[in-house]
Amino acid sequence: MIEIQIEDKQMYLVDNYPFDGIPDLREKRHCIHCDEIIIVGDFKVYVGNDGFEFICCPNAPECDGTVIDWVPVGLWKDEE
Repeated sequence: MIEIQIEDKQMYLVDNYPFDGIPDLREKRHCIHCDEIIIVGDFKVYVGNDGFEFICCPNAPECDGTVIDWVPVGLWKDEE
């Protein structure tokens, strides 16, 4: 997969976020793949061989988590 740079991350989320309730770029989420607290606006976008764009964890490519793996802080574990 190849990382692509996104100039307007808020607009990218508006156009591509796959779920209801687009998070604010400043929100913190817990990535259950790398077990790290992330800032939504630090996301990366990778393009697969088929052209599909994946909204990925800021810790990618070391972490293979995507937007589906980000849960609100405190939902996965007791954290602040």
